[in-house]
Amino acid sequence: MRAVVIREHGGLDRLFFEDVADPVPGPGQVRVALRATGLNHLDVWVRRGVPGHPYPLPLVPGCDGAGVVDAVGPGVASRKAGDRVCLAPGLSCGACRACASGKDHLCRWYGILGETRDGTCATHVVVPERNALALPASVSFEAGAAFPLVYLTAWHMLAERAALRPGETILVHAAGSGVSTASIQVARLLGAGRVLATTSTPEKAARARELGADEVIDYANDDVFARVRDLTGKAGVDVVVDHVGAATVATSLRCLAKGGRLVSCGATSGPEVRMFMNLVFFKSLSILGSTMGSLGEVHEVLAHVAAGRLSPVIDSVLPMSQVAEAHRRLEAREVFGKLVLVPGA
Repeated sequence: MRAVVIREHGGLDRLFFEDVADPVPGPGQVRVALRATGLNHLDVWVRRGVPGHPYPLPLVPGCDGAGVVDAVGPGVASRKAGDRVCLAPGLSCGACRACASGKDHLCRWYGILGETRDGTCATHVVVPERNALALPASVSFEAGAAFPLVYLTAWHMLAERAALRPGETILVHAAGSGVSTASIQVARLLGAGRVLATTSTPEKAARARELGADEVIDYANDDVFARVRDLTGKAGVDVVVDHVGAATVATSLRCLAKGGRLVSCGATSGPEVRMFMNLVFFKSLSILGSTMGSLGEVHEVLAHVAAGRLSPVIDSVLPMSQVAEAHRRLEAREVFGKLVLVPGA
């Protein structure tokens, strides 16, 4: 098969698209002939490397994918060759207390496709049977590859961790990212009274409004805190979605109303932050970490996608041979929503 391979960390020149051996499904596994692969910022981190975090190189990156089952291993009962599927990106042992409680994302051995084992930037991938979810005919392969990681992340952040309630006001940073485009839609679906968002270009601001943002703040030219105070009558927002990190956390805390919740799933601008703890205790704030979500939540999100209540945002579709260009665009923040790769020259 053809696959993108990372043998050592570094720049775009560390991405190789080449022939590798076909994977063979073992007991309880299925092999999927991929029709589409969704890219995420996680792929950029895997390629660059993260100090202190070892990756099992050489590695095929890619967490999201959709395609057709073309082989099954012994003991597989729920999938057969020819089935259309999309992939749940989280991997767990399936047997521990967390997994048995439906909290597989808290499994001690939890991992993600393309991070802890070979992923979806390939023509084929082998996954556990439970990770291959039936993809309705109404959902394209491209959409099936664009939603799992970011919509699962957004759903878990807002529905589970922040417990967003109908009528509450939410602020979503970096509206053009995959997680943020998902968060705007999820917030609307959960009944948010008002959705505020930040971005840096008029084009992204217009698209964020199309997704459901009531107000969009230009963080490159405006004082985000001052604008939030103005838009909320100085009350602040109930929930902030922050995956930017060092550049935004201090402002996020200031923007929160009393009893507000900051929920974070990443730190693209850096993990080390300075903040005033008096804001946290005087305003009774909560700072909530969130990584991925449960397999059950993937099924829940897929049901919303199939029903049209959530619509994956696809910036563009590129052939897999242009994976380096796709990584460049992600790093340059030239993307609104998701980049999707398809097999081809």
